[in-house]
Amino acid sequence: MKPTFFCSFFLKVLIFISFLPASHAAGLLTPKNSGLPDLELQEHHVETLIENGFAITTVTQTFNNPHAQDLEAIYSFPVPEQAAVGELTVWINGNPVTGEVVEKKRAKQIYNEQKAQGRHVGITEQNGYKTFQTSVSPIKAQQNTKVRLRYFQPAFVDHNVGRYVYPLEDGGVDEAANAFWSTNDKVKKAFSFTLKLRSAYPIDAIRLPKHAQAKISQVSSNEWQVSLTNSQIQPALDAVTQELEALHREANHQESLEEHPAHTTAYASTQLNQDIVVYWKHPADLPGSVDLVTYKPDANKTGTFMMTFTPGDDLKPITTGIDWVFVLDQSGSMHGKYHTLLDGVSQALGKLRAQDRFRILLFDNKTTDLSNGYQSVSPESVNQMISQLKQTQPRNGTNLYQALHQALKGLDQDRPSGVILVTDGVANVGETKQKKFIELLDTIDVRLFTFVMGNSANKPLLKAMTKHSGGFSMNVSNSDDIVGRVLQASSKITHHAIHNLQLSMAGVDTFDLTPERIGSLYRGEQLVVFGHYRDGGTTQLRLTGTINHQEKVYSTEINMPNTSHLNPEIERLWAFATIMDLREKMVDFPSEDHQKAITDIALQYGIVTPYTSMLVVEEAVKSQYQIGNKNKQRLQKEKKAREQRQAQPVAPTRADESQPMFTGSRPSSGGSFNLGVLFLIGFLLSKRIVKRYS
Repeated sequence: MKPTFFCSFFLKVLIFISFLPASHAAGLLTPKNSGLPDLELQEHHVETLIENGFAITTVTQTFNNPHAQDLEAIYSFPVPEQAAVGELTVWINGNPVTGEVVEKKRAKQIYNEQKAQGRHVGITEQNGYKTFQTSVSPIKAQQNTKVRLRYFQPAFVDHNVGRYVYPLEDGGVDEAANAFWSTNDKVKKAFSFTLKLRSAYPIDAIRLPKHAQAKISQVSSNEWQVSLTNSQIQPALDAVTQELEALHREANHQESLEEHPAHTTAYASTQLNQDIVVYWKHPADLPGSVDLVTYKPDANKTGTFMMTFTPGDDLKPITTGIDWVFVLDQSGSMHGKYHTLLDGVSQALGKLRAQDRFRILLFDNKTTDLSNGYQSVSPESVNQMISQLKQTQPRNGTNLYQALHQALKGLDQDRPSGVILVTDGVANVGETKQKKFIELLDTIDVRLFTFVMGNSANKPLLKAMTKHSGGFSMNVSNSDDIVGRVLQASSKITHHAIHNLQLSMAGVDTFDLTPERIGSLYRGEQLVVFGHYRDGGTTQLRLTGTINHQEKVYSTEINMPNTSHLNPEIERLWAFATIMDLREKMVDFPSEDHQKAITDIALQYGIVTPYTSMLVVEEAVKSQYQIGNKNKQRLQKEKKAREQRQAQPVAPTRADESQPMFTGSRPSSGGSFNLGVLFLIGFLLSKRIVKRYS
């Protein structure tokens, strides 16, 4: 076949892979072996707006009960990273009824009481760090019920590349839930995903690695749109099927793919089993900056701010040889994620320098030193190790503590070292308490770099360890550009970082800053700080830290407005960031005061947490239980502000333009979103697909 055909073919194979069934996905839940009939998810529509450094995602779904009896719908979906669920609306008798946040036990009690009485009721709860679960009752016999969810999250940029994930793969880490529930993840009729990106800085390109059939349009240099529907998906799948059939006929395999029903019948409906990952890229010459978004509708009351620091490229490469210890999770919970892990690690090994050394530990119930100690970097040693890795498979439980202990025990104190942990963090064998992991890291001075696999990974544990060591963590989806994520990560690891960061603000009364402890900032990263302030005015910013044991100071002056009305959503983002800080403290030091503080903040700002739920009941029931309409009013205020923003050009957010805090341009990943990277990933993945048909 000609090279052009190869490129075209593997692009189509990549599309095909995007829709292969995953082992675990978001969807409607039915108790296994209960005899209850399945409900149907008729429609699933996603609308995302990204602007001013944060994303608002609205999910509207229609559930159908095709049976002769009323039933309850239970829908589970992964927890988006750093996302605050702020709305659950259920259509009751044709009218939308908005949920209010209620203390979790009380919300569940009211839900069960109303359900038993046959009244319309809905609830969204958070299952630890794993998933959100929405229950709606009743879904009337042979009728539809419409539900809307909305959540808010920061939108970060790394090496001038932004990344948004609509999570649908739940990761399969909750073994008890998997044993109890059956999941129906098919959308019977209409599916759509639309994303509008409005940026204060120009955008060069947008890319969806696993959804190349998405429609991408540029409105202006600062505004783009993305759309994806099931009408776009099916023609792409049909084309790939024809290409695969042609390939097999050429290889003397005359049977049609129709003889492989496991691979052809899964696409009658759209399956919610594949994350949608959207990247956007800014120009390479953007300056470092301080950006400010505020909300202060009343000059006499407290305002809220979100401040984003994007340093220039002044972090120099590390020139000495480094020892890298790869600690790789091959436990059973890595099913569905393990091949992505292997692809990423293979790419990372290929980025090592001749003066580096590497060591590879695999762990499940026990830890295996696959490399038999440190190996010098050479094409032969790297290729041999990649070959050995590809012969391994996920299995058994997860003894994360033992693996980390063995990794730290083998470090050479005479050489700079880094530990790269790739896992979903579901520690279920041996020591599992976060406090013990932190104590283990305190025994030696080493940076821990964590690649978090899957949407239901134990992010609180992994991020706490990473932050404590002064390292960084990076989330990886099966739908990611693995090459791009490796490039971003390797840039951080091979360059110096700013450690022991501290931020001071003077001239304006600021308080309630979060995060309380910043820690480290690596090349290409942004620092986002939320807080409150009283009166507007000029404030002096001073960011101090150490680079290679030398003190570094960045400073500037910015203006904090006395009134601003267009970004009420950042109140929820401040609240959620503060809640995350409090939850992190509670892991090691459980405190009723901290739990009460989390509950109070969540009730005030309308956020679902492990201690609060979003409850939908009819207005008469609200009055009965003295549940107000605080969240409904907040949603109306946010909607009005969004409409005002949409009616105006994209507003600038840079606050330090007259006195830049950073020198030089921002670090850039280099290159462009081109078919070269797409071809490489498609080729790597397609070898597994073609093999399955051969």
